[in-house]
Amino acid sequence: MTLVVTERRQASFVYLEAGLAQRKPSLVLLHGMLGEPSNWDHTLLALAQAGYHALAPLLPMYDMPLKAANVPSLVAFMHRFVSALHLSPVIFVGNSLGGQLALLYTLTYPDQVVALVLTGSSGIEEVELGTSTFRRYDRAYIRERAALTFYDPGLVTDALIDRILAIIHDRQKALRLIRLARSAQSETVADRLDQLKQPVLLVWGKNDRITPPEVAQRFAQMLPQATLHFIDRCGHAPMMEQPEAFNAVLLAFLQRLATVSFNGRSRSAETDTTSPNLLFFRTASTT
Repeated sequence: MTLVVTERRQASFVYLEAGLAQRKPSLVLLHGMLGEPSNWDHTLLALAQAGYHALAPLLPMYDMPLKAANVPSLVAFMHRFVSALHLSPVIFVGNSLGGQLALLYTLTYPDQVVALVLTGSSGIEEVELGTSTFRRYDRAYIRERAALTFYDPGLVTDALIDRILAIIHDRQKALRLIRLARSAQSETVADRLDQLKQPVLLVWGKNDRITPPEVAQRFAQMLPQATLHFIDRCGHAPMMEQPEAFNAVLLAFLQRLATVSFNGRSRSAETDTTSPNLLFFRTASTT
C-alpha cells in the first residue's frame, strides 16, 4: 500500500497532512525550535497506515512580528489552525518546544484536547543551547551544540548545519528566535501540570542531553495520567532518531485510548517495536 504525505497551503497555514480527514480525533504534530514539519515524516506515514488523520503545521517562528515573537503567540496560532481546519478535539504530539506548546494549549483549551504525547518536551527544564543569545556563529560551535540533540552524531549532517547557520545569520530570524527562546524559559508549566486530566504519553530518549531522563520522570510524577516510556540509544528527537520504536509506542497508546477507560493510574507502554516498511511520497496541494 502506497501512502502519501501532502504538503498543503491553506490561508496562512502551511502543513503536512496524511491519512483520512474524516477519522477523528485528528493528531496534530508540533516540531521544536529550529525544527520543521518534516521531522515527523516517519510518524505521519505510520499514523496514516494505521488509519489515523495527522497534520504537522509549520510553526511561524520566523514570520511573527518581532514584538509578538513569543510562546503565547504560537499558542494563539495553534488555536487559529485547529479552528480554521475544524480539527477539535485533537491529540497533540509535541517535541521539545512543541511539547511545551501542546501543554500550554491544553491548559488554555482543555475541552479541545483528548490526549497528549510529549517527547523531549520543554516547559520544566532544559539545557541551554545558546538560542537565547547566539554569541557565537562559527560552524564548529553550531555543530557542537546541534550534536546535543542526537545520540548518534552522524545525524548532525552538513545540510542541518547549513540550515541552522542560514537562520542565525539572518538577523530578523535570529532576533525572533532569541525572543522566542527567552519566552519559552519564562512560560514554564510545572506548577500547573496537576490541572491536566487528559491521558499523557511521555516518550523519551534515554540518552537525551537537552531534556534529560530526570525531566521525563518529573513530568511523570506531576501529570495525573502519565505513562512514561524510554527509548534506548536515543537523544532529544526520538521520532527522528528511533522512528520505528517511537511509532510503535505511539500507536499502542492510541489503541489503548480507544479501548481502555482511563482511571487516573499510570500505565506502562511496553509494546512490539517492529513497524512495516512504508513507501514515502510527498505531494503538494494549495487550497
